Amino acid sequence: MTMARTTHTIDAADKIAGRLASQIAVLLQGKHKPSYQPNIDGGDAVHIANVGKMRFSGKKLEKKVYHRFTGYPGGIRTTRLLEFFQTRPEHVLRMMVKNMLPKNKLQNAMLRRLSFVKDKK
Repeated sequence: MTMARTTHTIDAADKIAGRLASQIAVLLQGKHKPSYQPNIDGGDAVHIANVGKMRFSGKKLEKKVYHRFTGYPGGIRTTRLLEFFQTRPEHVLRMMVKNMLPKNKLQNAMLRRLSFVKDKK
């Protein structure tokens, strides 16, 4: 049995980031299809355009903080969402979608079908 995968192109300009990420997660999992099964990867491919133009609700850009650990004692690095979004907006959206996908062996295959269209300048 082969899965019929379609390609969805979404314009992220002026869309709220969290709502967009949840919409992408549903498409990647295939929950919008009547043939959805949680143990089968039957989702579609998603291409995102204008990632740098998406919006955040509230004061998340100023107040939200991401932490990462370098592995050394005292090695917690802190980055505000505003700085992170200005340098790597694709990575911010990919992290949001990854956290909304199920934490199992299918997660990497689903994330591989998420791609970003480069903005023409």
